[in-house]
Amino acid sequence: MKGKAIRFGSTVAALAIGATVMIPSSGHSQYMINTSLITCAQYLTMPPEQSRILAAWMSGWFNRKMGYVYINLNAYARNVENMKAWCASNPKELVMTGLQRATAPKQ
Repeated sequence: MKGKAIRFGSTVAALAIGATVMIPSSGHSQYMINTSLITCAQYLTMPPEQSRILAAWMSGWFNRKMGYVYINLNAYARNVENMKAWCASNPKELVMTGLQRATAPKQ
């Protein structure tokens, strides 16, 4: 009798775990964005929250690429404003193009 109770309990536990794995999470969706294809016009029309997230991500990516390992919030704010100004003048350009030009070694 004891053996049947254990099998029943482990079967219920397995079903419960299986059910939670199979039920999609409605609270957290994930999606991918190819940031190299975002135009300035798209960037400038993003909702503020998305714009902040993209700017922070791109800033981190480019800073790391350039070897910076610190955060300068004043420089970050200035860079975001410069990028927005550049994008306003170049709405058909890719955001990545502007960032690559801004971070290119000076010759």
